[in-house]
Amino acid sequence: MKELVEVIAKALVDHPDEVNVTEKEDGRDVTIELRVAPSDMGKVIGKQGRIAKAIRSVVKAASLESGKFVDVQIIE
Repeated sequence: MKELVEVIAKALVDHPDEVNVTEKEDGRDVTIELRVAPSDMGKVIGKQGRIAKAIRSVVKAASLESGKFVDVQIIE
């Protein structure tokens, strides 16, 4: 999942070298933290959070087979 979020984020931002994705696993719960340059926050979040919701939907669909609950957090 980490790689999926990283590929999506790097395609959206102007500074792909500043994209940092970390994954924390706690039993069945997985938290993916996405950090981008401050100037790229709007591109990752989108108008009314639409891009962020889309990223979360794609990751959720990709994680269905694993049986884990995956949460994506966008951190400034």
